[in-house]
Formats: sequence, structure tokens, C-alpha cells
Amino acid sequence: MADSAPRGRGGFGRGRGGRGGRGGRGRRGGDEKNEWVPVTKLGRLVKAGKIKSIEEIYLFSLPIKEYQIVDHFLPKLTDQVMKIMPVQKQTRAGQRTRFKAFVVIGDSDGHVGLGVKCSKEVATSIRGAIILAKLSIIPVRRGFWGSLLGEPHTVPCKVTGKCGSSVCRLIPAPRGTGIVGAPVPKKVLQLAGITDCYTSSKGSTRTLGNFVKATFAAIGNTYGFLTPDLWAETEFAKAPFQEFTDFLAQKQRK
Repeated sequence: MADSAPRGRGGFGRGRGGRGGRGGRGRRGGDEKNEWVPVTKLGRLVKAGKIKSIEEIYLFSLPIKEYQIVDHFLPKLTDQVMKIMPVQKQTRAGQRTRFKAFVVIGDSDGHVGLGVKCSKEVATSIRGAIILAKLSIIPVRRGFWGSLLGEPHTVPCKVTGKCGSSVCRLIPAPRGTGIVGAPVPKKVLQLAGITDCYTSSKGSTRTLGNFVKATFAAIGNTYGFLTPDLWAETEFAKAPFQEFTDFLAQKQRK
């Protein structure tokens, strides 16, 4: 001990070296941290490749609790910050200001999501809103106006969404019309993959938060409308949790 003490300045030099070593391990741990470790049954099935598309999740109405599931199936998502507004709460010490972010996310090909998050910092609220938008992502049903030529380009029927006093109505339009509407529904419809649409709105549309929620509700109603082409008899299949019950029963490696 006496011989080794001067060389390491009473052992402190070795201690710093040890911390440096731990730092190195920490960096390696950071690489491992980037790898997704699912914590839900649905996440385990997705990572193992048992579920092939996000449509299978929608078919059985399975709740998505991990945003990495959406990243796995929809890697080409783009996000748009619609608004950042300060909100205040009166406290004994004065006002406490936080920032509320509205973010719309979509792949311009039939999937769109809306996230709202409030936080002390702008960057944190945007980051949280993007995650919430991924968790709330919904399929968009598209249809035709007139003939059934080419790809679906507009909404299948007239649909309405409401939030607060803001009402947004989406009306099918002929091919080549474009999106006729205010900037808020226009951006949401573009991210949803709808190219031609008329819009009609009522109420206090200057309240952007409610207006974007009303538009999102209207898009969500496209699959809530049962049209004759969906009357075909359904062939029921096993739900993923039932089909892969043996896989889920295995102990997960940590």
C-alpha cells in the first residue's frame, strides 16, 4: 500500500481514472440505450416481426402505448408545429407561464396524428407533442369524386368534426381542385394525403387549437361512416395477442 500511494497521489489518481473508465462504459451504455426495448405485449410482437403492418393494429383496435411502434411502421413521418401558445396559472407568487404546443404529424399517404403538450420550455413541449401525435395516429379513408379512375384523392363523403365552437366540414371535390380551405385544415389534409377537398367551417376558427382538433376529428370520422362497399361479410381472424400467445408467454430477455 505504502509503495503504491505516491504513484497514484494517495490513490486519488486511480479514482479519477476509475471514473473515466465508468464514463467509457456510460458511452457504450448510451449506444445500447438507443436500441428500443419494448415494454408492452404489442411492442414485443412488433419488434419480433410478428405484426407486419400498422393496419393489423387498427384492425383489432389495439391501443398503441409506445411511439417506437409507429416509427417502426411509418419511417417517413413529417411533423408540423401548428402553434405554440403561452398559458398562465395564477399562483401566490405571481403567474406561472408554460408553453402549449400543437403538432400535426403525417406521412401524406393515409396516416395523420395530432399531439398537444404543455411544458415549461418550448423545446420540451414540442418534443412531447410529437410523441403524443405518434401515439394518436389514425388511418385516413380516401375516396373518389365521380369516376373511380386512378388513385383515391378526396374524402369519401361529407364529414364533420367539432371541438368547442369550431366546426369543420370536409366535402369531396373533383380531381385537380386542390384543397380549398384555411391554412390550418389545409396543412392537416396535406399531411393526411388528401389532395382535393372543399372545406366549410363555422364558429370561432381563430381559436387555432380547437380548429385543428375539429379538422382532425372530421378526418377520423371518414372511417366511422359505413358505406355499401364495406358491407362485405367479415372473415374473423385471431387477434395478435391470441395468435402469438406462446411467444408472449416466453420470458423476455433483459
